[in-house]
Amino acid sequence: MAYQTTFERYEIKYLLTAQQKQALLRAMQEHMQLDRFGRSTIRNIYYDTDTFRLIRRSLEKPTYKEKLRIRSYRQARPGDPVFVELKKKFQSVVYKRRLVLPEAQAMDSFRTGSALPVQSQIANEIEYFRAYYRTLRPAVFLSYEREAFYALDGSDFRVTFDENILYRCRDFSLGSPVYGTSLLACGQTLMEIKTSGGMPLWMTHTLTEHGVFHTSFSKYGAAYQNMLDTDFSGGLLYA
Repeated sequence: MAYQTTFERYEIKYLLTAQQKQALLRAMQEHMQLDRFGRSTIRNIYYDTDTFRLIRRSLEKPTYKEKLRIRSYRQARPGDPVFVELKKKFQSVVYKRRLVLPEAQAMDSFRTGSALPVQSQIANEIEYFRAYYRTLRPAVFLSYEREAFYALDGSDFRVTFDENILYRCRDFSLGSPVYGTSLLACGQTLMEIKTSGGMPLWMTHTLTEHGVFHTSFSKYGAAYQNMLDTDFSGGLLYA
């Protein structure tokens, strides 16, 4: 089992209060539908160099940036599919290159440094990335509860709500329970609008009516900054 997918789209983020989320859900009822997964818990392992080169570069807000992670949409067992994702952003457009593998094969490749067990264009891109950033290792485990909605008009317009965003710097297993340090204030929700085209007028009007403004928020970036605030001591993070 191995297959690959690609995405190219804009991803716009908003931090919502509980009241704003409810107002948006009401406005979405006529236009969007919750996907078949309902409320799911997403687990991610982000990889970075021993000096956190990738996230430090990302936080500088360059024109181009990239990340590598392994993701699962449930508590993964060895044979369950997981997603090895190379995520790039260039001039506000997000490009996601995704390879799907059994959990045991993906984790074994990254643990041992052996080649991915599949030949494809995306696999080659991931291998090049791993060779270029030679000291990649698990850096942060991130989990969150997500509700994802798709447009009823058949367009690629999607909206996701992420809550209970937690991070930790140990126990890098997609089969583990979720726990860690929270990245959102009580009652906050991170909403992402994902589209390759424009935003529907009804959504634009709803955002304006309820005073919802886009923000810059990286889950991994927020985790790293929190790590600096709580764990940094005499250069310990870069030792």
